[in-house]
Amino acid sequence: MAYKTMQAPVRWGIIGCGDVTEVKSGPAYQLTKGFALTAVMRRNEAKLRDYAERHGIDKYYTDAAALINDETIDAVYIATPPDTHAHYALMVAAAGKPCCVEKPLAPSYAESRAICAAFEEEGLPLFVAYYRRSLPRFTRVHEWLREGRIGEVRHINWQLYKAPGAMDLSGDYNWRTDPAVAPGGYFDDLASHGIDLFTHYLGDIESVHGVSLNQQKLYGARDAFSACWRHEGGVTGAGSWNFGCHRSEDRVEILGSKGKIEFAVFAEAPVRLDSESGQEEVWIDHPRHVQLPHVENMRRQLLGGEGYLHPATGQAAAHSSWVMDQILG
Repeated sequence: MAYKTMQAPVRWGIIGCGDVTEVKSGPAYQLTKGFALTAVMRRNEAKLRDYAERHGIDKYYTDAAALINDETIDAVYIATPPDTHAHYALMVAAAGKPCCVEKPLAPSYAESRAICAAFEEEGLPLFVAYYRRSLPRFTRVHEWLREGRIGEVRHINWQLYKAPGAMDLSGDYNWRTDPAVAPGGYFDDLASHGIDLFTHYLGDIESVHGVSLNQQKLYGARDAFSACWRHEGGVTGAGSWNFGCHRSEDRVEILGSKGKIEFAVFAEAPVRLDSESGQEEVWIDHPRHVQLPHVENMRRQLLGGEGYLHPATGQAAAHSSWVMDQILG
């Protein structure tokens, strides 16, 4: 779909200025040429004022609707927990403004599709913060695949294991493990990044089978998952994710007819290529504000007028939500 080019500066407002916006994302909207971060919203007024003062933002609201309907705000970034994404996103669509939503797009495929449908009906851009699609470390892997460096891709495998954290062991409330907010717990928060990246590399997933359960009983959400799937081009995939192991591990292998690629989705590690022409290991640091390339690519679409489409769209994120639903059952 072609979208109308906007005029600079695109004035952004953030709903939910919590931890993710402190360094990862919020400053990226201030540093991107042609963008301006002009308003933020949070229900806790004391924390809201503190955030606005520290980041030099003049406008702040405790009411999301007031920010969304502010005529001086051109676009909205929703950075709240996933159970409120649909509520706020539908309000943004009704206000006729482009939107970026934190990942996952919603806790279910049904809600994700409803969000996408609202923006499609209004002809508005919808982005989702699957920012790994834009990070140089992961675009290098994509380049190797497009160049055929490992021949025909046969299989992708991901293992992600983590030990329970102090908050998990304490029993204190954590929205990331509240099944009403995130049915899959850390799987929703973390595995969604990798699954989305794999569909970016290898195409949509046609079929997927999975199991999920709560092994530790430390919180209400599930903590152990296993799945296998098939991409539309015939590449097979498998993954296992467990958040009750004794140590952390994060390893992806993409196997081809003439070699393999290894990398980590979250851990700081080089990307490795083992092919017929030899072995190559590349270390690519992430930018300090890790969502900066993602936000810069939004500018490229909104202001560029060149037919560019951002890689992390609502449609792509909805497909990832469908895959997650299949694994969760």
